[in-house]
Amino acid sequence: MTLSFWRYTHLALALFSSLFLLLASVTGIILAVDAVQEKTLPYKTENFDTLTLGQTLPVLKKKYAEITELSVDYNQFVTLQAIDEDGNDINAYIDAKTGKTLGTPAKKSEFIQWITSLHRSLFLHETGRFFVGVISFLLFLIAISGFMLVLSRQRGIRNFFSKVIKEYFAQYYHVVLGRLALIPILIIALTGTYLSLERFNFFMGDEKAKPVKTELSAEAKKTSIFEKTLLKDVKKIEFPFTDDPEEYYIIELKDREIEVNQVTGAVITEKLSPMSLQLAALSLDIHTGRINAIWAVILAIACLNILFFIYSGFAITLKRRSSRIKNKFKAAESSVILLVGSENGSTLRFANAILKQLIDHGHKAHISELNNFTVFPKAEHIIVFSSTHGLGDAPSNGGKFISLLKKYNQNQKISFSVVGFGSKSYPDFCGFAIEIDQLLEQQNWAERFLELQTVNDKSATEFVEWIKLWSTKTGISLSTTPSVYNHVPKGLQKLMVLDKTLVSESEQTFLVTLRANMRAKFTSGDLLAIYPANDTRERLYSIGNHSGNVQLVVKLHPHGLGSGFLNDLTPGKIIKARIINNQAFHFPKKASKVALISNGTGIAPFLGMIEQNKKKIETHLYAGFRMETEMVAGYKKFTSEMIQKKQLQNFHLALSREAEHFYVMDLIKKDANFFVDLLRENGIIMICGSLAMQKDVETILDELCQANGLKNVSEYKNNRQLLTDCY
Repeated sequence: MTLSFWRYTHLALALFSSLFLLLASVTGIILAVDAVQEKTLPYKTENFDTLTLGQTLPVLKKKYAEITELSVDYNQFVTLQAIDEDGNDINAYIDAKTGKTLGTPAKKSEFIQWITSLHRSLFLHETGRFFVGVISFLLFLIAISGFMLVLSRQRGIRNFFSKVIKEYFAQYYHVVLGRLALIPILIIALTGTYLSLERFNFFMGDEKAKPVKTELSAEAKKTSIFEKTLLKDVKKIEFPFTDDPEEYYIIELKDREIEVNQVTGAVITEKLSPMSLQLAALSLDIHTGRINAIWAVILAIACLNILFFIYSGFAITLKRRSSRIKNKFKAAESSVILLVGSENGSTLRFANAILKQLIDHGHKAHISELNNFTVFPKAEHIIVFSSTHGLGDAPSNGGKFISLLKKYNQNQKISFSVVGFGSKSYPDFCGFAIEIDQLLEQQNWAERFLELQTVNDKSATEFVEWIKLWSTKTGISLSTTPSVYNHVPKGLQKLMVLDKTLVSESEQTFLVTLRANMRAKFTSGDLLAIYPANDTRERLYSIGNHSGNVQLVVKLHPHGLGSGFLNDLTPGKIIKARIINNQAFHFPKKASKVALISNGTGIAPFLGMIEQNKKKIETHLYAGFRMETEMVAGYKKFTSEMIQKKQLQNFHLALSREAEHFYVMDLIKKDANFFVDLLRENGIIMICGSLAMQKDVETILDELCQANGLKNVSEYKNNRQLLTDCY
């Protein structure tokens, strides 16, 4: 089955059943809450689960003059119908150990009866029950198709509960909550379907029409059933009318009905309940949650999740539709063809930005999905923008591309470029784009224009690097401002400025501390995205978690949009921003050793990581600054405290503008043996700061690796022993 099949199946089923599921979920939540509330009533007998009929019946017969019936409901409340010594009729909940009345059974409120009727039949009687059964089955199919989509997304059952890459709110929680609620929802769907089928006698057979009646042996008849039967296994007992030995107890158990001699306690006959009825009773217990308060709460949460899935599912669909392709020129008349392979529309956003600029420059350009590849008679350039899905597989709108590429041969030479989009969190980073690039190179009509370029986590900055290369070679001037390609965010969270240090002539770097709302979850190494001009221009800063607050170190640049905005902040001011999960640059949970290397403002996340190092993993900090300043003195004081707490092993400081000047690279060369041993022992190196510093550090590390017979730096990057977040 293809990804498209499961996606369209999932969507079609959800569209068809959404209104009914909305009603069923809301009423299901109310009924689940009612089931929990019933459990709080004080009508249950103490130690009920261990109480036998042999302990209960003598007490009741002694206390009441005449007993007609005893019943036990799903709450394990015991109801007695009897006449007391004063001749009064009794119909009450009782304590089965003492016979004391506890309360009077009451009917469900009219509201709960109304909700129950709506939930079961939509007020349409048998027709409504049929519809509810169909919707229950569709819910089962929706859950199965969703399960298959998650399997595809997470690359198999082994990774089913592994980390989900967060692209946006609706997508992330649709997957995360879907995994958690899968089992309860499947149970709700299956039991609801079974109850509907049983209601229409789907399982009726000879067993149900003619229950088996079994005559027991004489030896079995001599065995007293009262001492062996627990009250919790009883549904109802009909008492004998007289003391005549020929008058029997009729005891209805969960799986059979028996007649019992009132004198000897021997079983006279039994009628086994049909298996279909037992399954129906079990299904009703599970479906309603009436037998267990915890399970009722789980069902209520599952119903809440269904409501969220309805919202998030449509939000995902609308987001995909919002990225639909719109063309001004037809493919047959266009000189530039943009082919897009996208799973959720984000890749298409980048391609549309290029399309608009090409048309504004007077070029005839056409954008299309990879699955629409055909002959392009006037094409001079083909640019492929493609994401990857699953284990290096094609996205849903690119599965046919390879076969179409073989089918349609172009009639003229066409230059091609491929840009791959993906996440380095996955092992098959840009796998499908790489495959496309290799296949195009093999075509006799295709001429390579640029080497394959890749973009990690929808980075506008990395995308601009390809634009620079393409614009330079074609002479077509496209925008190289990352903000042009950044998605305008919605739902920014508010952060309050707690503190900001001052800048001076000698200190152009300042530290900002912000308080996020209580629901915000972040850790050191994540990114803070701000929008200083309230437009699409985005500025990103690596942050540290300092005592639960967001902390960043910023260098003030002349006319700097982001740094100027942050420098103007004062304590108490509220700003709007978003915190981006940067999973690829979090402090390792398990590592033999960790080396943190930074320069300038790159120290911010490392300060937070050291503070959060409660496991006391051996950590070494290497940091480079220009000169000894008040902020550097603050770093020295902080690291000294952390060393005392054993959350930091040591702090190596390089000052490049002092009399005895050193660079970070000099510190690494000095401790060459330490870094070699660290890599050999599966330690982690993390680098944060400028790209120039990162390049120099990686060059030195590569030289050390080659000199000591280790793998090259790129391999350490691939196995995540070398983590970077530089700019």
